[in-house]
Amino acid sequence: MNGYRFEGILPPVSTSPTFVIRKLASQVYGLDDYAKSGVMTIGQLEVFRDATRERRNIVIAGGTASGKTTLANALIREIVSAADPAERIVILEDTRELQCEARNAVQLHTGDVADLTRLVRVTMRLRPDRIIVGEVRGGEALALLKAWNTGHPGGITTVHANSAAAALLRLESLIQESGVAPQPRLVAETVDLIAFIVRTPEGRRIKELVRVGAYDADRGSYVLEPVCPVAMEVEHA
Repeated sequence: MNGYRFEGILPPVSTSPTFVIRKLASQVYGLDDYAKSGVMTIGQLEVFRDATRERRNIVIAGGTASGKTTLANALIREIVSAADPAERIVILEDTRELQCEARNAVQLHTGDVADLTRLVRVTMRLRPDRIIVGEVRGGEALALLKAWNTGHPGGITTVHANSAAAALLRLESLIQESGVAPQPRLVAETVDLIAFIVRTPEGRRIKELVRVGAYDADRGSYVLEPVCPVAMEVEHA
């Protein structure tokens, strides 16, 4: 109701009644706001801006409450400000958290009869130009990567992970939930940019921003290229 998300726990699961209410953000920040507040550097801002305009696929990684969704909203705002008004943006979520002011936007939400995997497949019939998933947490990761890799670039998603490199391994494990083997080459070919955001005592910071290169089968690892200094260095400049 009204964008609020409620999670409650009662005894005996907890020692006392516990609940958390998470509400839809009342304000969407832009990338310029992030740079001014020190969440990201000017260099990182330009990388993000170029990535959205060049239709790169972006994965935002981080822990719970690290600011992944808020950053995704900022990137969506950047896409809308620079994209062709006729471009169709399809957004898929479990709970409504992403905000998009594009005229040609379609927002779908999971339910009892449609999980994220099914929504991704349905999306392919909606003539999407960009596909954005609030968070990948299961087998829908494979369907999303295939969609991005077959004529629908320029997407955004978030994933729980402890680093940029761990985000790719997390995607591999989620792909396996579809009942297939890990697809590291598909991951490397499809994901262009990873942003790892953290929450610090001084506020949220982009700790890593890397471009994804090829998958090195001999070493069993991804080739990652850091593209900018971390935002935490701003405080010491």
